Amino acid sequence: MSMEDPFFVSLTASGIVEANPGKFRLGEHELQERRDFVVQTQKSVQLMKEQLSSPSAVAQAEKKNKQALLGATAKDRFAGLEPHLVSANSRYIQEQQEQQQLIMQDQDEQLELVTGSIRVLKDMSSKIGDELDEQAVMLSEFNEEMDQTSSRMDSVLKKMEKVSHMTSSRRQWCAIGVLVIILIVVLILFFAI
Repeated sequence: MSMEDPFFVSLTASGIVEANPGKFRLGEHELQERRDFVVQTQKSVQLMKEQLSSPSAVAQAEKKNKQALLGATAKDRFAGLEPHLVSANSRYIQEQQEQQQLIMQDQDEQLELVTGSIRVLKDMSSKIGDELDEQAVMLSEFNEEMDQTSSRMDSVLKKMEKVSHMTSSRRQWCAIGVLVIILIVVLILFFAI
């Protein structure tokens, strides 16, 4: 058998399928049907080759070709195939179509779930953006208040520095004297009442 022979390709493919039937989701019964189909087809092809080599077969082939060109129906083309092989192939095709349909339905459901998740994430990101905008406004207001407080503290610290830097002793004694007088007045008022 050469690689150009269609049965070589068919047997190679069958060998791959038989080696790993789980991957192709085929049962033992379907594998056997396919093996039988390949063997039956090989026999039919061999018989056809033998028949085609005879002169009467050439004349008969020309006659059939003329009939085919003049309007043979689709039923005539498949008349040579055994009915159970046709039904097995039809069943296989139908199963594959059903599996494809199920896969498409599953993918549609998964797409709907992903779409829902994306919507939720979009809503959450919008809310987070709004919250960040509010926080930015609050931080700006807080920064302004801090600037005002800082300027007030600077002025108070400067005044405190002036008071603490009275270098002349006369000023210090004057300040102490004024404070003592104020203390005496407060005590008199407190006990007088």
